[in-house]
This record gives sequence, structure tokens and C-alpha cells, in this order.
Amino acid sequence: MKRLNNHRAALLIAGLVVSLAVLVGALTAPPGLGAADRNPDGSYTGTKLEGTTPAQWRLIWEEDPAHTATVAWTTAKQPEKSTLLYDSEARQGDLAKYRFQVDATVGQYTDDEIHTWYNHAELSNLKPATTYWFVMVSDNTASREFHFITAPEGDAEFKLLYGGDSRSDRDARRTMNRRMRTLFEEDPEILALAHGGDYVANGEEMEDWDEWLTDHELTVTAEGRMLPVIPARGNHEAEGPLYDEVFNTPGKKDGNFYRTLIGEQFLLVTLNSNISAGGNQADFLETVLHENEQVRWQIANYHRPAYPAVKSPGSALEHWVPLFEKYNLDIAFESDGHALKRTCAIRGGKQADDGVVYIGEGGLGVKQRTPKDDRWYFKGGVAASTLHVQKLTVKKDSLLVESITDEGKVRDSYTAKPRKR
Repeated sequence: MKRLNNHRAALLIAGLVVSLAVLVGALTAPPGLGAADRNPDGSYTGTKLEGTTPAQWRLIWEEDPAHTATVAWTTAKQPEKSTLLYDSEARQGDLAKYRFQVDATVGQYTDDEIHTWYNHAELSNLKPATTYWFVMVSDNTASREFHFITAPEGDAEFKLLYGGDSRSDRDARRTMNRRMRTLFEEDPEILALAHGGDYVANGEEMEDWDEWLTDHELTVTAEGRMLPVIPARGNHEAEGPLYDEVFNTPGKKDGNFYRTLIGEQFLLVTLNSNISAGGNQADFLETVLHENEQVRWQIANYHRPAYPAVKSPGSALEHWVPLFEKYNLDIAFESDGHALKRTCAIRGGKQADDGVVYIGEGGLGVKQRTPKDDRWYFKGGVAASTLHVQKLTVKKDSLLVESITDEGKVRDSYTAKPRKR
């Protein structure tokens, strides 16, 4: 009998320990994620990918984020039908109350071992600067309610995040995702994240994307607001199809390069340094910059740097930099080097007050390298080894770029003034 009582006591204690662990997990896990999104010890696991439960959610912006967006999610099994229900009013997940809906395109990710399914719901005819509430539904399984805010029109002021190289170190990536979520929650004027590429170590393996997509859930705020991604392709995504399947083929007509207009006075040109920088991509860049010469703020985003902190220059130096200088680009955002950097203003291969500033260079989770800070273009700039994300504050009279570390400290800041165009 004594042995039996001891066994019962042990079971009771074990049960209490597990219950306490679950409670601690619910209290300490990232905001915006329910208790089911954690392991019993409180560690983050993400939405469980099973059946047709919508998981690994993301929201993609491309050319016209004031009026269009793509909501995407993953299901473990192929749904017979996937639908996005949405409205400009919160409906608390009551499916019958949403006024609008759009069917999602469903397809299987390209992978030999992992057989999961992408769901892409393309939204159009949206109103600018408007909050949309939505629920993802695959067959009879619905997500909870989320929301996002469309980009503004007109001569608007707003904020963006920029960063690249979230691959390899999963703990550091989660740390930076939480940092971005904190910034997003503290500053509702932030609209989206422009990502500079190298999301994963091997872009042709769904196993890597599976982890990245799960970790990306951490960027959702406690109130369910999603952080849109404006994606660029990096060298670790290679030429494989998974990048397009994850992000719904941004830059559909060409090779993952495109332009994004936010309001009337902010141009972001996303380029693909993983293919030829010349030819039709250089022609595209010149056409876009020429057609938008009078736009106040002009920014480029691509992966391999022209003025690197660590490696040798990419082909952007030959093919894109002359166009940046010809049309007076304000800032070029670069990734790939795994270090924080800001160059001096550069024109014609030397420091010039009216030159282009190059900022980067990949700090969203990858292990940081030691930059070669003795390079001439860092005089008057910065080069450091620290995880980071850039925060842009876009105003009519200034464009402020702050480099924010994983600890939330501002490591560097740069302010651009409008050019005479």
C-alpha cells in the first residue's frame, strides 16, 4: 500500500509539473500566439501543421500595396477549397459576417520529401490606408482573425522596416522576429518589412522554408496585425521554385524584380542580384527610375552588395550603380555580407556629398562576420558586427534610417534630405 501511495504521489507531482510548465508557457510565450502554439516547457513551436489547418501565414506586398495584397498560408494536406474571408470591420471570426471573399490558388510545394501545400489568396480593389480583417479557411478549418493595413495614397508619411539574411541561426532569427514584432507593436506607423533575401540556408529544401515560415509567425502582433513582406531573392534561394511558391512569384513578368510605390513620393525598386544584372533587368531599372524621376524618395533593395563590408563587389557595381548615380537614387539597401554597414555618400567611385548611400548588410538572424572597416567608403560611415534591422521614417522633409540591434538599441542613424530633381 505504501508503494502504491508513493506511486500515486509521484504521478500527482508529475502532473502538477506538466500543468505548471504549460501555464508558464502560456504566460511567457510570444504575444499573439495561443497556448496551443507552445511546447509544454513554454518554448515556441508555432501553429501545428496538420490536416487543412491554416498555418505559416504571411502577407505579401508587391507593386501596388494601396490596392492589392496576397495572403498566403500552408496546409499539411491538400484542401478541396481554400478561401479568404475579409472585411473592413472586425468580425471576431464569425464567418457568416464577412462581406468579401476570394478563393485561394492551391498548389504543392516542390520538394522530394516534404509534401505540404501553399494557398495564395490575391486581394484587389482594396482601399488605401484601410484596416482589413480576415480569416483563412481551408475546407472546414478556419484560422483566427488577423488584420493588416493597406499602404496610403498621396504625399504620405509612414515607416518601414528593412533587413536581410535571416538564415542559419534559428534562435537568432526568432530573436530578430520578436524584435521586429516589438517595433511593430510600439510604432503602428510601420507598414511593412522589405526583406533583402537569404531567408534560409538552402532555398531548394522545404525543410528550411518550413522553419522560416513557422518562425515568421512571431512577427504577428498581440492584436493579430500581420507585417507585410516585400521580398527580394537572395543567392541562397538560388533559382529554385520554392521562393516563388512561398511569396507568390513577386515580379511575375520578369525575374523577381519589380517596383513598389507607397503613396506618391516613395519608390522602392526590388532587384534580383541572383540573375544577370545587365540586359532586361538593367533596362527595367533605368525605365523605372526615368519614369519616376520626380518622386521625392527613391530606394533600391537587392541582395549582393556593390560596396560590401566583407566580400568583393557584386555585378551591381557595374550595371546598377551608374544608373543609381544618373538618376540620383537616395539609398541602396544591400544584404549578403552578414554585418552592419553604412557607407559615405558615393559618386564616381569616391566620396561625394551628392552621392548614393549604401546601407545593410544582412542582420536578421545569420551569424555576423567581422566587417573590413578600413575600406575607404566607411570613412564617415559605420561598419560593425551585430544583428540588426533598419527602421525607415519617411517624411516630406527627411528620410531617417535607424539601425536597431537585437537588444533594441539604435546602433547607427542616417538622415537624408530631399534632392533637387
